[in-house]
Amino acid sequence: MPVCAGEVRLERDLLGEKAVPIDATYGIHTDRALANFPLSGRMVHPELTRALVLVKRACARANMETGDLPLHVGEAILSACDEALSGLLPEIGITDALQGGAGTSANMNANEVLANRAEEILGGRRGDYARVHPLHHVNLHQSTNDVFPTAIKVAAITLLRRLEKSLAALQTAFQDKEREFASVVKMGRTQLQDACPITLGAEFSAYGEALSRDRWRVFKCEERLRVVNLGGTAVGTGITAPRDYIFCVVDKLREDTGLGLSRAENLVDATQNADCFVEVSGILKAVAVNLMKISSDLRLLASGPRAGLGEIHLPEVQAGSSIMPGKVNPVICEAVGQAALRVMALDGLTASAAMSGQLELNAFLPLLADALLEGLSLLDAACAMFRTKCVEGLAADPAACEEHVHRSWATVVALVPAIGYEAAVEVAREVRETGKTVPQAVLERGLLSAPELRRLLSAETMTVLGQGREGKP
Repeated sequence: MPVCAGEVRLERDLLGEKAVPIDATYGIHTDRALANFPLSGRMVHPELTRALVLVKRACARANMETGDLPLHVGEAILSACDEALSGLLPEIGITDALQGGAGTSANMNANEVLANRAEEILGGRRGDYARVHPLHHVNLHQSTNDVFPTAIKVAAITLLRRLEKSLAALQTAFQDKEREFASVVKMGRTQLQDACPITLGAEFSAYGEALSRDRWRVFKCEERLRVVNLGGTAVGTGITAPRDYIFCVVDKLREDTGLGLSRAENLVDATQNADCFVEVSGILKAVAVNLMKISSDLRLLASGPRAGLGEIHLPEVQAGSSIMPGKVNPVICEAVGQAALRVMALDGLTASAAMSGQLELNAFLPLLADALLEGLSLLDAACAMFRTKCVEGLAADPAACEEHVHRSWATVVALVPAIGYEAAVEVAREVRETGKTVPQAVLERGLLSAPELRRLLSAETMTVLGQGREGKP
């Protein structure tokens, strides 16, 4: 039993005795970690903390089934796990997100809090460890080296599923706008120069299609994370763990999480290599690239609103300036862009951490987990914010779109099949020199009738694929 002195209790480990706050649910390993790693100021990602508890729960169930864990001790650990999953044990996950030891501090933090709570459930006191021990019971037949990577995968899959739903909702929002803007003809631009007419709906269809690909990639990449090394213990050989435990522990985790997890065929490989996380991170970078491009496009289309393109109007969510009255900025698009840039930077961190492993283990998994899970959370939040605060409420300005079409000599591209290239060049020259609109110049020259001109510049003609043999869509 630990010796209590004032408001602390004394606990002992390999390095000797240390005072721990008497009411703390954590123990000496957590206390040392809090002192040793004052780095990021961020705790372990909450989804990773939840996943660690789920892994501990599955391990307890497996050890109970094999007869290695007394049932009353196992039931107390399961009760403690359930309390933690309900948010009743807030001292799980309090270690810094960045820590040495390949995640040992996070693992031991979970072991200690669950052991102390289970000890209390069985009638003991925090820090006694007489009935339930962090290592002998909660960590039975486990190593940080199989627990922590498995927990990262469980957390990442959970967040991937949330992201997939957010992407689906954002895709739907853009598809709704595609239909809403189907009849709005505007000037298409390449290299930021007038190119040829297109519909605003067609532009938005491209955004929806890009997000559709992102959604599919995010959905599929979950497969890369379903293979776990739980049961491999220290280096993937399963040292200290009974064979029957190794064969059943992933089944218990699959039951507790509802995820399609399986034990890796090569546990040594799954323990030392982290390339699957790099693959997933690359897909997150692809999502970020599309979000950056789309949000930048919306800012450009909404620029002005009087001295810019002004072809769409974004929802006004806050005043834009402390010095320029009446200014409203595209802040949601800007925030989405910043989140996207952050995710792209985190992809670099994930790759760097993954390649920093040596021999049988990667000691940089805490950094990898922090980067990967932050990226997933950021993208999920960015997609939801983009949809609800920007995309769903944005509106077209058909008058501005029409004016740009009529005043740009690039519009003559759509008339070339009907009036010929040379005539189109003359129309373009006249529009550039006189300031006339393209329809005005065409009609004055008698090149087309008004009905035919309207047909060639209609939304229907702009959206049909290709041109008919007689110059008709």
